[in-house]
Amino acid sequence: MSARSKAGRRLEPTPWHTVGPYFGITVNGTNSIRSIAPPDAKGERVKLVCAVFDRDGKCVPDTLIEIWQANADGKYNHPADTQDKPLDPGFAGFGRQITDENGECEFETIKPGRVPGPRGPLQAPHLEVGIFTRGVMKHLVTRIYFSGDAGNEDCPVLGLLPKARRATLMAQQIAGKPGAWRHEIYLSGPKETVFFDI
Repeated sequence: MSARSKAGRRLEPTPWHTVGPYFGITVNGTNSIRSIAPPDAKGERVKLVCAVFDRDGKCVPDTLIEIWQANADGKYNHPADTQDKPLDPGFAGFGRQITDENGECEFETIKPGRVPGPRGPLQAPHLEVGIFTRGVMKHLVTRIYFSGDAGNEDCPVLGLLPKARRATLMAQQIAGKPGAWRHEIYLSGPKETVFFDI
């Protein structure tokens, strides 16, 4: 039985499509934030390359990646963080970039300090990541940890994941480039990154 409009006309189903994204058009200039930590920020300097892939390993351009992080002392620049730790002047702890035609973007920051977990124990240094991309109606939330960091072993959040899946959250050092890291995000498929339901 066909549906009909109030005017009595027959309504035909139309194909479903996602709209956009068109981040490359709208996120640029002051909206695009490559430097999360200013040059004089306290802490170990990090250059982070993020790369986004689909289930077949093909790069995904025009993906918006947003990063939030604590400063080197493990404090977020946000009123909700009431820890008695110092704020770093000029450190906002936020970055936003669009992936290029190779599915990559780059951030400059510092390695964050450890912050308390939900029940008190310290979490390993990590970056909070939001991903907005084509075909995904709701943004994805994940984290980036640093491979080989001593805090990974007793991180209460990493401890919730099977060991085999933890690797999907680990940035790897780029050989021959001190302070340079690369993190690959797979949206689906056998290498799918762990995403958090928040």
